[in-house]
Amino acid sequence: MTYSRITGTGRFLPEKVLTNFDLEKIVDTTDEWIRTRTGVERRHCVAEDQTTSDMCVEAAKVAMESAGVRPADIDMVIIGTTSPDLIFPNVATLVQHRLGIPACTAFSLEAACTGFIYALTTADKFIKAGESKRALVIGAECITKLVDWSDRNTCVLFGDGAGAVILEQSDEQGIIGCHLGADGQYKDLLYYPVGASKDLAKAGTDEASIMMSGKDVFKVAVSTLGNVASKALESAGVSQDELDWLIPHQANLRIIQATAKRLNLPMEKVILTVQDHGNTSAASVPMALDVGVRDGRIKRDQMILMEAFGGGFTWGSVLMRF
Repeated sequence: MTYSRITGTGRFLPEKVLTNFDLEKIVDTTDEWIRTRTGVERRHCVAEDQTTSDMCVEAAKVAMESAGVRPADIDMVIIGTTSPDLIFPNVATLVQHRLGIPACTAFSLEAACTGFIYALTTADKFIKAGESKRALVIGAECITKLVDWSDRNTCVLFGDGAGAVILEQSDEQGIIGCHLGADGQYKDLLYYPVGASKDLAKAGTDEASIMMSGKDVFKVAVSTLGNVASKALESAGVSQDELDWLIPHQANLRIIQATAKRLNLPMEKVILTVQDHGNTSAASVPMALDVGVRDGRIKRDQMILMEAFGGGFTWGSVLMRF
């Protein structure tokens, strides 16, 4: 069989760090309130002139070096993001050009916080179909540019960053199974109200900011993530005891703890970065993967389950042997 396997990882975080104590000076909140409800302690924020493609390029360079590949070795670029530089051309083409990758398939997709899982699943299908041999897959967000910094319920949650992987054709087992889902009936619980064909004139005004019903999102997220995780294991015939690491979307510590509990998985087997990065949307899973790889916890041949949940709602999981 032909498999796809991650051979390199990388991440990039903007230089500016915004702590909970910094936010205390901006909005009516406290470090204790933020930590106990979300687990977030600090987050990175892009500079005014910094773009999503800027972060993608830097994360990609690290992943390519990790995998030992050159730009000419890559034949596909897929990026999951809700905050591209431009409406068009798509951000993957910008990154492809800046990295010096020869003409190839390059596109971005939008599935909110599940963007990287959707992108990785898509690249996996291309490789297994024989349409690609080596793909650069990235999750990245400049999401703090969409935040209303006077709304204490949302501004404390988010941060910026980019995470990248190199996914290669392999004779050895890598990605075992992918499961994606979405349900638009929940669209009003978490959304951004401005787009290219709707209320574009409101962009940059007080009327354009992330809208979220926190309690409702929490309930659906916990239930959905538990189900998609269980389904991934059951479909592959993998028991919970065989799972070495869970890499969840880093949105909220309580959601992560609840998901781990439903899997009967100790928190010692969960990669956590939410305290350092906040919710970086599509970037959170690949960045957490890179953290685990580089600090030595994640090792070759270990069984890993990655999962995410985002606005839409969208959700997905990838079970793989690293």
